[in-house]
Amino acid sequence: MHKDHSTSDPPSTPSGRIRHRKRSSSEVPLDASKANGSNLLVNDRNKYKSMLIRTYSSVWMIGGFSFIIYMGHLYIWAMVVVIQIYMAMELFNLLRKANEERQLPGFRLLNWHFFFTAMLFTYGRFLSRQLVNTVTSDKLLYKLVSGLIKYQMFICYFLYIAGFVWFILTLKKKMYKYQFSQYAWTHMILLMVFAQSSFTVANIFEGIFWFLLPASLIVINDVAAYFFGFFFGRTPLIKLSPKKTWEGFIGASVATMFSAFVLANFLGRFQWLTCPRKDLSTGWLYCDPGPMFKPDYYSLVEWVPEWFPWKEVAILPVQWHALAFGLFASIIAPFGGFFASGFKRAFKFKDFGDSIPGHGGITDRMDCQMVMAVFAYIYHQSFVMGESVSIEMILDQILRNLTLEEQHVLYMKLGNIFEERQLMRS
Repeated sequence: MHKDHSTSDPPSTPSGRIRHRKRSSSEVPLDASKANGSNLLVNDRNKYKSMLIRTYSSVWMIGGFSFIIYMGHLYIWAMVVVIQIYMAMELFNLLRKANEERQLPGFRLLNWHFFFTAMLFTYGRFLSRQLVNTVTSDKLLYKLVSGLIKYQMFICYFLYIAGFVWFILTLKKKMYKYQFSQYAWTHMILLMVFAQSSFTVANIFEGIFWFLLPASLIVINDVAAYFFGFFFGRTPLIKLSPKKTWEGFIGASVATMFSAFVLANFLGRFQWLTCPRKDLSTGWLYCDPGPMFKPDYYSLVEWVPEWFPWKEVAILPVQWHALAFGLFASIIAPFGGFFASGFKRAFKFKDFGDSIPGHGGITDRMDCQMVMAVFAYIYHQSFVMGESVSIEMILDQILRNLTLEEQHVLYMKLGNIFEERQLMRS
């Protein structure tokens, strides 16, 4: 009996190939719908495993970060240098993987040449004052350091020109467009890395407080957004990050604002965190905390019932500034993460790296920190620095570029001026 295959075999085509009906937009596999954000984190089967891995890594990072903060300014600076080296490595590798078929020998080495030139230029500008103040007791070393600082810009310019000539000599036919695009990307990466790191280092030496508070608020906002989105997330926030939800964004904003106000009060009571560092020594700091970190007392008698135990509350003036930090960290800084998400999608990569389990690479953790560090420095210089100018800071600005002989001449002239004024008064 002839077996009928009409219901099981597909119809043949002239080319001998099987044609499949084109799927409609509604017939999307589960993985694709998940990538588009319809399957949120709250519905993910592996969400608890992911949360445990992410929490474990976070505990280690926070513990190591706390230890480095305890060690002091120089160790924090060293941490920033290590972080930016890893960031540059991940970004350079991203470009290399995206253009593996057109890699040129020696171009990676040229990238690192520009990287260390930018590092010398950035830190030479921001740390020259601290370096001079550290070696003033040694006359020979002081002259050597002063000379290096004096010619620092020339040295950096010469190194950059050497890299520029190196790049021109490596140009090859039919590769010009690719090489110039790589050259432009290298400079963009250096701008992204060193813009935030230079401002971060400046914040550190103004007082660890101005580095620690903004950085902590970014972490708090990120953790709060994760947990609020994890348990309550339903409404997608932005297409660039499908797992980001409005519930997580709003919940994290409230938590960050509250944390900023409380955390500023706690951190502002430690001189080790609030005193600026004017040299490269590692000793403990003691200083006048200044009006920003001296509490103002507000009466609660008119606002609370008689049985309430607290009749007044102490608030540090810096806590009001912390609210601005919290607002920026919760509303604007997340867009640094969205920018990074778009950057990765442009190159079709999930993460910048895999150095931190559950988090991706170092750059994935620093995307919002880059935006926050710049804001913290500009805000401090605009609204806080003017209120804390002291005689010591003014004299330091005057003397930072003078030799020992010039300082002695200035001292003698000031003495003569004081003697003349004393005689006039008498």
